Amino acid sequence: MASRTSGKGSQGTAGTAKRPGRTAGPAKKAAPAKKAAAKKTASAKKAPAKKAPAKKAAAPRPAPSPTGGVYWLVRAIWLGAAHAVGAMLRGIGRGAKGLDPAHRKDGVALLLLGLALVVAAGTWSNLRGPVGDLVEMLVTGAFGRLDLLVPILLGAIAVRLILYPEKPEANGRIVIGLSALVIGVLGQVHIACGSPGREDGSEAMQDAGGLIGWAASKPLIYTMGEVLAVPLLLLLTVFGLLVVTATPVNAIPQRLRLLGSKLGIVDPEYDPERDDESDDERYDEQWRDALPARSRRSSARRSEAPEEYDPAQAEAEALSKRRRSRRPSVQPAMNRTMDAVDVAAAAAAALDGAVLNGMPPSPIVADLTQGVTVERDRERSGTPVPGAREAERAKEAGKPERGAALFDGVPDLTKPAPDRSQSHPLPARAEQLQLSGDITYALPSLDLLERGGPGKTRSAANDTIVASLTNVFTEFKVDAAVTGFTRGPTVTRYEVELGPAVKVERITALAKNIAYAVASPDVRIISPIPGKSAVGIEIPNTDREMVNLGDVLRLADAAEDDHPMLVALGKDVEGGYVMANLAKMPHVLVAGATGSGKSSCINCLITSVMVRATPEDVRMVLVDPKRVELTAYEGIPHLITPIITNPKRAAEALQWVVREMDLRYDDLAAFGYRHIDDFNQAVRNGKVKLPEGSERELSPYPYLLVIVDELADLMMVAPRDVEDAIVRITQLARAAGIHLVLATQRPSVDVVTGLIKANVPSRLAFATSSLADSRVILDQPGAEKLIGKGDGLFLPMGANKPTRMQGAFVTEGEVAAIVQHCKDQMAPVFREDVVVGGAKKKEIDEDIGDDLDLLCQAAELVVSTQFGSTSMLQRKLRVGFAKAGRLMDLMESRNIVGPSEGSKARDVMVKPDELDEVLAQIRGETAS
Repeated sequence: MASRTSGKGSQGTAGTAKRPGRTAGPAKKAAPAKKAAAKKTASAKKAPAKKAPAKKAAAPRPAPSPTGGVYWLVRAIWLGAAHAVGAMLRGIGRGAKGLDPAHRKDGVALLLLGLALVVAAGTWSNLRGPVGDLVEMLVTGAFGRLDLLVPILLGAIAVRLILYPEKPEANGRIVIGLSALVIGVLGQVHIACGSPGREDGSEAMQDAGGLIGWAASKPLIYTMGEVLAVPLLLLLTVFGLLVVTATPVNAIPQRLRLLGSKLGIVDPEYDPERDDESDDERYDEQWRDALPARSRRSSARRSEAPEEYDPAQAEAEALSKRRRSRRPSVQPAMNRTMDAVDVAAAAAAALDGAVLNGMPPSPIVADLTQGVTVERDRERSGTPVPGAREAERAKEAGKPERGAALFDGVPDLTKPAPDRSQSHPLPARAEQLQLSGDITYALPSLDLLERGGPGKTRSAANDTIVASLTNVFTEFKVDAAVTGFTRGPTVTRYEVELGPAVKVERITALAKNIAYAVASPDVRIISPIPGKSAVGIEIPNTDREMVNLGDVLRLADAAEDDHPMLVALGKDVEGGYVMANLAKMPHVLVAGATGSGKSSCINCLITSVMVRATPEDVRMVLVDPKRVELTAYEGIPHLITPIITNPKRAAEALQWVVREMDLRYDDLAAFGYRHIDDFNQAVRNGKVKLPEGSERELSPYPYLLVIVDELADLMMVAPRDVEDAIVRITQLARAAGIHLVLATQRPSVDVVTGLIKANVPSRLAFATSSLADSRVILDQPGAEKLIGKGDGLFLPMGANKPTRMQGAFVTEGEVAAIVQHCKDQMAPVFREDVVVGGAKKKEIDEDIGDDLDLLCQAAELVVSTQFGSTSMLQRKLRVGFAKAGRLMDLMESRNIVGPSEGSKARDVMVKPDELDEVLAQIRGETAS
């Protein structure tokens, strides 16, 4: 058997060696003769002897030499030293992270200063040794003849970092400017030295502009020649110089004049006549320039004859002189006197909103600002009209009174200014707002927003509708008459007074007949008009008017109220501008169908904040699940985080807002203040004292405005987390200076839940598709009858009935101009913890879904009883068989119970003392 086995093996091996494609021989060759077996055995035994020479030939190797051992030793020492140095540097880097930022900046500056000393030693004094050779190779080879200026440049940069560590935003500008300046100068030096190439040797290039000069000039010379290369490099040099000095081209004469005045070469410009004017004459001149008229004549004819003025240009000049202070004025707004700028703005607003048909002007319906109405009523008692002294001077000089004909017949909507004879100091007006750091932030000018024309107050269509309404009342024998109307930009409200013993229900019952008579399906009846003994019938205008955002912001009330959260909404049906203070709303729900004007309203809110508030006053969190609505505001300095488009990240941002609210309340409670405004005022006045040993630096808290463009998308992704965060914010965040604006185009009960509605008191409804949606938003009908495109109903906090208004409109060009102005002022400063929570995010498996609570209860029940039965889960948890089976499968996948064994109970794999770890693992609280 042994010989047969070995014979098979040798035969198979030989066959495989000779014919690789064939397998071992068939079974009939398994019984060979004894001689053959002996030969095969012998050959098998001799086989190793034949292979021995090959092994002996491969075995001999050269003996290791002593030089090879030294090489490996040196290599090991070098790698070990490299690893040690790398570990040391990494340790230094980790330790540097714990340093104060000021120390890190000083370290960089001192490092540059040391590098400047080394380069100076290598270039100025011909330092010998490896360091000198390296400096000559790098610095002289790169900069050529200008290598002597490199230490000065490095030293200047180091000194700037030491003296101005709070200006890191200018570092990028300086690097770009210096790069352009160096490239341009070295290129010109290289051309002036004959443009040597690499074939001329390194010494020739070092005597010219170096490698940088060669790389800058060679392509230009090769493509365009020296005639064009020199001017282009000269332009690059000038550009670098302008960038380094932060000087625009149009400001070069002013900078040169300023430099000459500092050096004493040029006298500073001044106007002696203007210096001799008194304050009263200055303000009279401003009022005289701001009086509206139809045209403006040249300044050469101004002294010859009285001329008329352009209202747009007059108001632009007046408002351009006005800048709001970032800090609230020490003098309250209620007791603040009006100067010429305020009067000019009020006069221009009066001309736009005047009612020409003799009806009294409507007040601002949503007047949530500081006591403007009270001040108007109080100051209206016999105060002289602005410009009275100008009229007296004109009469004395025999000149006609300016603007008298234009104001005839127009109700005066301006606020009467207090008498100039009273010695009340004018409020200080700062041209620019100083922020922390040495940053100067200038608010955008209202000139960036377009101005609309005066609205219509009456048309032939209004007279036709009045006649139609009168015919309807006559035909149906209703004792009622149309006594007047007020025309708004979108609808006109007709006032109907009833006769004796006529029920109001008789008018409301004629709604369809009235709609038929005026040929308009969107007729809304108000019974009665708030504050009047009349029934209102709102009928859409056939010629709608647009309300520009700039007109609303130019209103005198808006110009006087310095609150940063005052926003422009639109114009009501009575012709009055509607504004609202978000800090007093304090949260608002904006809803409407697609195309109703909801997005335009959000744009107006954001633009109003950008125009009136600095980033230190208001910070914003913008949530845009649609990804296209708010992209125009990317990069504005008011943002506290980049625009959030992921609904899951939006839920994290809302959780961060909750944490920020808690931190603010901790400070309010610790220092004994009830509102963030009081706390900020105390911080500015230095009344808040930190405990001894505290290293914290107190600064005023900015208002935090959270705008969610589409609430429905958030409620679909994480309804529980989003609703809990919104409810908590709306319940508590008012005193902390955090305000929420929620917008949705699907106002259903699963999106705008009862808890959200109960805590968001202010509502703004645009056109909806059904009566049910209107009831969800306003808790009453009305929004389903709106005509869209900005037509809305505004229900502020505390109001019983909503007010109809036409939302303001801002164009994309205006938004782009405002955004670009804000970006030019400063770069945004983002916080990294907005979308990433301070604690580790809980990672819950996706297969659990909404069954987390049930799964935790099932795991606790199974582990505590050590009995894994599906029927027990059905009884104890009161769930169906399918749900109980799914819970058991989830526990099996987490090794809580064993596999199914038919009708038997499953084995429990977890001990009762391990229950807490299992529950934490299910909730995602462990780092597994």
